[in-house]
Amino acid sequence: MLDIEFPPAKESEKMPSLNHSYICSQILRQLFTYSHIEVLTELTLDIDNGLTPDICIYSSDMINPDFLHDIHKFPRMPFLAIEVISASQNIQTLLEKAQKMIDSGIKIVWTIEPYTLTIFETTAQGTQRFYNAEVESEGVKVNFKSIFSK
Repeated sequence: MLDIEFPPAKESEKMPSLNHSYICSQILRQLFTYSHIEVLTELTLDIDNGLTPDICIYSSDMINPDFLHDIHKFPRMPFLAIEVISASQNIQTLLEKAQKMIDSGIKIVWTIEPYTLTIFETTAQGTQRFYNAEVESEGVKVNFKSIFSK
C-alpha cells in the first residue's frame, strides 16, 4: 500500500457545511430588517490577493452597484465583517483572518464558532468572547441565542 500525503486544502477548496449555511442564513434574516445597512455575502475585498468574508456590512449609502461594470476586489472596507467557522476550518486560522481584516481597515469582525456557541468580536483593541448571546456593534444587533436554540 502506498503512503501518500495530500497537501492541506486551500481556503478556496474548503466547503461550507450545513451548519455554516444555516447560521449564515439566520444571521442574514436578522440583518435584513435594518434599512440603514447593506448586507453583502461572499464579497471579495481588496486585501492581499483577495479576502472574502462570509458577510460584509456597509452603511447603505456606500454601496452603489454599476451593473455594466463589476468590481472583482472591492476596495471599500465594510464596518463589520462576519465569519462562520465550518467543520473544515479551525479557529486559529479564522481569528488570524479577522486580525488581517482589522489591520486592513474593517472596524469589527465577528467570528462565529458554532460548536461552543461562541462569538469572537475582534477590534483594534483586541478580541473578546460572547457565549450564546445577543451581540451588538455599531448599532447592528444579532441574537445568536435564537440562532443556536434550534
